[in-house]
Amino acid sequence: MSTTAYQVRPASPTDARLIVEFQLLMANESEGLVLERPTLASGVEAVLSGAVEARYWIAEQAGQPKGMLMTVPEWSDWRNGTVLWVHSVYVDPVARRHGVFAAMYEHLRNMVELSDDLVGLRLYVDKGNDSAQRVYEAMGMTREHYHLYEWLK
Repeated sequence: MSTTAYQVRPASPTDARLIVEFQLLMANESEGLVLERPTLASGVEAVLSGAVEARYWIAEQAGQPKGMLMTVPEWSDWRNGTVLWVHSVYVDPVARRHGVFAAMYEHLRNMVELSDDLVGLRLYVDKGNDSAQRVYEAMGMTREHYHLYEWLK
């Protein structure tokens, strides 16, 4: 599937409203969660202002946003480099199955390939989100090595 129809760019502060809307939709759709808009907006602002080490990426077609994701760096002493964790993937339902995520993934993978500091990509997915799992596996990602455990307040 060709991803040339999409441009992937870093998000800017002017994208805050779009990111909040995409995040609200993604959380509800993928995990049945209704996020608190003020808390989410503050979290998005923290990323966009550089207060936390993370970055949003926007996929566009003809200047229209079609999807987004966030990357968060994790230092790997084993690899002496940084792994980018992919978070908060959302693609507009109308644009799904048209290569939007593939374009974002390809953009990130190319960044890793060309970097001396970046060593890989990781993401987690809700156990029940079978469609997302199929997409990630189609991109060549595997479920190897680790189980994710968490404790959340």
